[in-house]
Amino acid sequence: MPTETAPSSDPDRTRVIAARAAHWARARHLIALLLALWLATSFGTVFFARDLAHMSVFGWPLSFYLAAQGASLIYLAIIGAYAWRMRILDRDFTRMLQERP
Repeated sequence: MPTETAPSSDPDRTRVIAARAAHWARARHLIALLLALWLATSFGTVFFARDLAHMSVFGWPLSFYLAAQGASLIYLAIIGAYAWRMRILDRDFTRMLQERP
């Protein structure tokens, strides 16, 4: 059974590789940004707990509110932002693949 491989100069193959590289670069940028937000939320809540305790939200210290409710809401927002943005990036990637030169 002969196996044929496309030559590396094939324009379709080059276009697909370029589209994949662009898609992955955008996805990595998004992931890095959202992970930085996650780290800031996790670290900031604990590190600045004493400073945040002097402020209150609905009668509770802000540090308690962020640890109990706020951080969880931010994590949900991060997941929602990731799903929303990746859907857009995946649609753009599909569009790039379907375009003919």
